[in-house]
Amino acid sequence: MMDQHISIEQVIVMTKPSKIIGGFFSLELPNKSEYHQHAVHLNSARYALEYVLRVRHYNKIYLPAYLCDSVLQPIKRLGVTPIFYPIDARFAPVLDRDSQPDTCLYYVNYFGVNGRNVHDVCRTNDRVIIDNTQAFFERPIAHADTLYSARKFFGVPDGGYLYTDAKERIALERDPSYYRCDALLKQMDMGSASAEALFQQNEHYLDSCGMHAMARTTQRILTSIDYARVRAVRNANFRFLHEHIGKYNQLQTDFRDVNGPLCYPFLIDRGSQLKQVLIEQGIYTDDFWEETASRIPADRFEHHLVENLAALPIDQRYGQAEMQVIAQVVQNFIRR
Repeated sequence: MMDQHISIEQVIVMTKPSKIIGGFFSLELPNKSEYHQHAVHLNSARYALEYVLRVRHYNKIYLPAYLCDSVLQPIKRLGVTPIFYPIDARFAPVLDRDSQPDTCLYYVNYFGVNGRNVHDVCRTNDRVIIDNTQAFFERPIAHADTLYSARKFFGVPDGGYLYTDAKERIALERDPSYYRCDALLKQMDMGSASAEALFQQNEHYLDSCGMHAMARTTQRILTSIDYARVRAVRNANFRFLHEHIGKYNQLQTDFRDVNGPLCYPFLIDRGSQLKQVLIEQGIYTDDFWEETASRIPADRFEHHLVENLAALPIDQRYGQAEMQVIAQVVQNFIRR
């Protein structure tokens, strides 16, 4: 029997659910686990870097000259001094660095196939930031600040992860991403070409929106992904291409043990021409990175990469049939 001192209004308040029950449906997404669920969740990898620079209070950073210019955005914004270093033909850093406590070394796990270099860099250097934006499935190494990008691997409007053991933490507000999913939805309805302008708008937004916590929409999408399948498909596609065109590849990287890499990096002397042929055949390859040519001498290894490396797609949207097409186009080009 209800206590005579409790009103019906109090009962309603006491039993009111914490969220609305009923109403219209949202997207139907499976509930799984995020791959990097224990990392700091941010809106982009570039802001993950900014987070590290802030909490570590670095004033100087050693960067590879072969690097996307978006990495420089937080460095310039915070007034950190960049010092560029070269890499050798095995993508290892070539430098004598300052060991001051306000100085750090930034190393990129290029194409997601340079995990051994990551271990070597972390073993021989203090105050390291590892850029795993091209190596989503590589786990972080203890005591090395490590950042990841979700957008390079999955259909999300934003999203970055950061592992750090820095004691200082920054409280961040979430930046909603629902209104920036239009590019993803339009791509599904009307194809990539029609959605390209919207993708570019989102890219420009991320350049200037500032550091935020990851949006709930983005995180919910990332919680729905079958990561084991994605990694398996990427590995299988990578190995297929390496089996069929690897003998022509000039890269000296060890490709035997891959872990869901970003792409199949293929380097030949006429790579710039090959990239054009691939585009004409409807096979799109990313450029890594044209903007770096101005800071790299023409006789260095990295300049050869800028001009002639073709980043062949191997992602989870494709299987052996598409890899066979890519391999055939490359083989036909080489035989010309």
